[in-house]
Amino acid sequence: MRSRLNPRFDAFVRPARLRPQLWRLLLGGLFSILVYVGWVSGVITGLWWLTGTGDIRSWATPILTGRTPTGALILLFTFLGMALGPMLAARLLHKRPAHSLFGRGAVVIRDFVLAASVVGLLYLITSIIWAWRFDAVPNVTPALWLKLLPVALIGLLIQTGAEELLFRGYLQQQLAARFRSPLIWMFLPALLFGAAHYDPQTAGGNVWLMMAAAALFGLLAADLTAQTGSIGAAWGFHFANNFAALMILSLQGTLSGLALFTTPYGPDDISVLPALVLVDLAILALTWGLVRRLVRR
Repeated sequence: MRSRLNPRFDAFVRPARLRPQLWRLLLGGLFSILVYVGWVSGVITGLWWLTGTGDIRSWATPILTGRTPTGALILLFTFLGMALGPMLAARLLHKRPAHSLFGRGAVVIRDFVLAASVVGLLYLITSIIWAWRFDAVPNVTPALWLKLLPVALIGLLIQTGAEELLFRGYLQQQLAARFRSPLIWMFLPALLFGAAHYDPQTAGGNVWLMMAAAALFGLLAADLTAQTGSIGAAWGFHFANNFAALMILSLQGTLSGLALFTTPYGPDDISVLPALVLVDLAILALTWGLVRRLVRR
């Protein structure tokens, strides 16, 4: 079933039209989840087995929370499993090459760099404005941060790339190959992306707000993919956002192991965070608009 898409996105979706059956997509989604869970479990179990010390939970907690530099780095690299799942599903279930999930290579690189540059510049400006009201809490020493930076950048490329491959590559492509309406092929992956950020233990009363913010981010990334015909712009958008949130200024008590600074408030602070999230969403929408305008040229 063909949908009326712009030529670039139409070319991006074309490989998915070869085998667009829903049962393949559902099986591929389940397969991707199992591969990711198996990969993470294997990494944690393997590290515990190699050291031969402590309870396995003592290994799992720092990794899954990302509150130490080593734990955060390992967590980022566990997303290799999330990238592997949809690539294998595309090859085994849909009989198409894994690289078709990315789009054209030159476009991916160009749009990645463009989007990451725009987002990085705007976040630099907004961070200066934020610092007028709040005092950042020093976290990782600059010397250690610089030492870990090259490996952390690779880990961030893997983490953000894996999420884009699954949600904007595999899911969005296959849904667009089967359904005409963007209400399905844009909104459904975005809602699933938001649901994947459900963490009431960390976010407390802010959990639904955090999920909504993630869903909106997913929707904007889906639009960038639809406009450009590759995951490059969405990947750069995602990478720069996560670099700012994980490497520069992280929320206190969550995924803060690699951050130079943390906020004086945590993700469960209902007195401060809701208003700040709304401001962040406005900035996110502005950033998306600028990136969208530039990549469509």
